[in-house]
Amino acid sequence: MTRHADGTFFHLTGWRDFVQRLHGNEPRELYAWRGKELVGVLPMMLSPRLFGRRRLLSMPFAVYGGPVGADEEVVRGLVDAASRLAEELRVSFLELRCLEDLGLGLPTSTLYSTFMRELPDDPAKVLGQMPKKSRAEARKARTKHGLELGQGSWYVDDLYRLFGANKHVLGSPALPHAHFSGLLEQFGERVVIHLVRRQNRPLAAVMSFLHGDTLIAYYSGTAPGADRSFSASNFMFMALQEWAVENGFKVFDFCRSRSDSGAFQFKRHQGFEPKTLSYGYHLVRSRSLPAFTPSNPRTAVLRNTWAKLPLWMARRLSDSLARYVC
Repeated sequence: MTRHADGTFFHLTGWRDFVQRLHGNEPRELYAWRGKELVGVLPMMLSPRLFGRRRLLSMPFAVYGGPVGADEEVVRGLVDAASRLAEELRVSFLELRCLEDLGLGLPTSTLYSTFMRELPDDPAKVLGQMPKKSRAEARKARTKHGLELGQGSWYVDDLYRLFGANKHVLGSPALPHAHFSGLLEQFGERVVIHLVRRQNRPLAAVMSFLHGDTLIAYYSGTAPGADRSFSASNFMFMALQEWAVENGFKVFDFCRSRSDSGAFQFKRHQGFEPKTLSYGYHLVRSRSLPAFTPSNPRTAVLRNTWAKLPLWMARRLSDSLARYVC
């Protein structure tokens, strides 16, 4: 089923193994068979919450998940079985992070959108896909500011530092260093890290997943002031697309963002069009869809408090809290 058209990087058993080993989430995957033929799979994991009952997620720390089946009957059967399992486990809710709407009448959240587009056949054409202003900023970053894109797993320390600092400013727990190094260990050459430098100064970093003909730009971080002074993010994602074309990839997946976030607007300004993600839910102990998100006004006090913590303290606390914010 890993070769199914609806299968994603997060349907790989390696993702389940990584999350279980590092964060302790418990696998609860379901399989569908017709005779001796495997015709469907629904990867799920029990995930703890800092407050309240556990969740049944497909999949933790992922933007996509949900059932993969040979036909609609198989998909419906998997979802029905997952809903029964959620009831038996008395979880808060079952969440299916589907790329496409299943059309099964489940309550859905449209908080997130994803951004994908086909890549051109020539790296020189990447700039042409960008809107005029972003194109000019990216070109200036390369020619005037001398920004360069490097690749290597040894940039994992830079990625961890920049990603964590950005999360701290936003008032949100980050991820431990072991999360990033663990992905490199688990997936090897299917995970790449790129770093933007100006001379010897690191300005931005991004970790991407390689899946079939698609490059998935997943985790990123930017140094304070690097976008304002050098358009580091504009340059990084332009250069990353060029790298993807040079290496034979056909699709660039910019991943999900909340519709009210700065990241959402940035991706649109790069020329990507949003596609709403319809995450499906089966509510068990919860009475409403989850709303504990950074955009919820009720979390403002928590965000502001977190942002005021010393960075070293936020990093230490993040190591303990990461498993709850998947």
